[in-house]
Amino acid sequence: MDMVNGKMGSEQLQAQARIWNHIFNFINSMCLKCAIQLGIPDTIHHHGQPMTLDALISALQIHPSRAHGVERLMRILVHSGFFEQKKLSPDGGDTYVLNRVSELLLKDSPLSVAPFALAMLDPILMNPWHGLGAWFHNHVDPTPFEMMQGMSLWRYADNEPRLNRFFNEGMASDARLVGSVVVNQCKGVFEGITSLVDVGGGTGTMANALASTFPHIECTNFDLPHVVANLELSKNVKCVAGDMFEAIPPGDAILLKANLQWILHDWSDEDGVKILKRSKEAISKGKGKKKKVIIIDMVMENRKGDKEMNETQLFFDMLMMILASGRERNETEWAKLFVDAGFGDYKITPILGLRSLIEVYPS
Repeated sequence: MDMVNGKMGSEQLQAQARIWNHIFNFINSMCLKCAIQLGIPDTIHHHGQPMTLDALISALQIHPSRAHGVERLMRILVHSGFFEQKKLSPDGGDTYVLNRVSELLLKDSPLSVAPFALAMLDPILMNPWHGLGAWFHNHVDPTPFEMMQGMSLWRYADNEPRLNRFFNEGMASDARLVGSVVVNQCKGVFEGITSLVDVGGGTGTMANALASTFPHIECTNFDLPHVVANLELSKNVKCVAGDMFEAIPPGDAILLKANLQWILHDWSDEDGVKILKRSKEAISKGKGKKKKVIIIDMVMENRKGDKEMNETQLFFDMLMMILASGRERNETEWAKLFVDAGFGDYKITPILGLRSLIEVYPS
């Protein structure tokens, strides 16, 4: 190989650094997981004031031989924006404080995303990524997850209580955060609706939130039998077990979100059309005058100029390919689904961060 020098050599070294950065990007995720497992956000929160490194090490009960590691762990967590450092005085040492990001990692917070992080970073869901290259040459298994684990994600969760538990906890944490925004900022969406079915509603977090805010709406939490078994929900929410591909209980409105299982992004276009057709049948049997399907999901390419948001949407698109044969869609692709399912019109409101609220109306 010819030796390089000057500008070309500098550019190659920059390219190398970029590749290395992506190779080691998993370290951010693993350090975040470690912080949650150690309880670092909660420890700083309960301290009630900026926390020194020595105080943090003591509170976490870290062995002296590992104390140096805590400082290095916190250094990268601060760099990645999960915590902030502050000086108690000009001559004093650094202390650690929470910011808006780490506040969402508090385990006791109703809006905590800690369960979601632990679910997504569990070896069961991480292992299929190691088979992605082989999967592209595999023409049998629909997903890398099924190739590596021997069954679909949904069947695995049905047979593995631990996966089912942490998956449901992670999805419920997401539903609490999104649900709080929906009920506070999207109230007009639910005007005139007398009954609503949350399809794939998991443990009922979203249905409970809607029923609490809109007591005039009769809410139904609809999911697979192993998900809704033994659930205790609020008095004006009923649980129904079933398969959305076969039939959906009737209601004026059908909500398609289901926590991380944002329903439609989990499935192929063909299956997405089937779900929408079942939803259309369900609202045709609703007793109210206003009928629609409400979708909470990503709309790709709608975050112009926001590189981080766009990248996260691309991450989710790959995640759906790995786990569930699904995909994220742009507005054109969403519109085609709606037309193919027999709907007349739709409205997209980009109010939910990475996701949008989509209202779909029958023709």
